[in-house]
This record gives sequence, C-alpha cells and structure tokens, in this order.
Amino acid sequence: QLQLVESGGGLVQPGGSLRLSCVVSGFTLDAYAIGWFRQAPGKEREGVSCSTSGGITNYADSVKGRFTISRDNAKNTVYLQMNSLKPEDTAIYYCAAKRLCVLSRTVISWGQGTQVTVSS
Repeated sequence: QLQLVESGGGLVQPGGSLRLSCVVSGFTLDAYAIGWFRQAPGKEREGVSCSTSGGITNYADSVKGRFTISRDNAKNTVYLQMNSLKPEDTAIYYCAAKRLCVLSRTVISWGQGTQVTVSS
C-alpha cells in the first residue's frame, strides 16, 4: 500500500523559510514521480513542484526561484525547501505519487497534508 506522510509545516513570518518532508512507504522513490501541491482556503488544489528519480524537476511559476525540491533515496524522502515565503504561500501542502512529473492533480496517492501559515 502506497503511503506518503508530510511534515515540517508551521507558522513562519514573511521572508522566512521552511522545509517540508514527504516520507513514502510501500514503494521506492524511483518507482514514481513525487509532486507537491497546496490548497489555500476557498481555492482549488494546485501543483507546486514535482521531481523524478531521473532528475527531472518542475515548478509552478509562482514559486520558481524560491522553492527547491530534492530527494534522499536512502531515506525514501522528498523535501520541499521553501524560501522567501509570502503570505500567499499560506495553504495546506500535500505530497503525492504520480506517474508523470507534471503539475496536474492526476495522482496515484495523496498524503494527508501539512499546514503552512505565513504571517507576521
């Protein structure tokens, strides 16, 4: 059974940083692309970033240059380093297993989400 568990969310001031983690089980990281998504109150869930074991990465325009996705295959973990955070980055962040590294909401399995709040 594919499982993904996010952690690392919290409250941070504008301009601050957070690193989210997504620990996967039931499969190895090289089996799927892993995507990060977010959903703000009253808005649709949107793709933020994704990566493949082959080194392909993809970012939404709104986070390019601020967010970095990375993998630690030994730990079966994917990270999302978020810098220069803005209030509009406030959302629940989800990771997901995907067949392709595209930012669509077509996924194989979702994690439960972790809350990120950017506020002074």
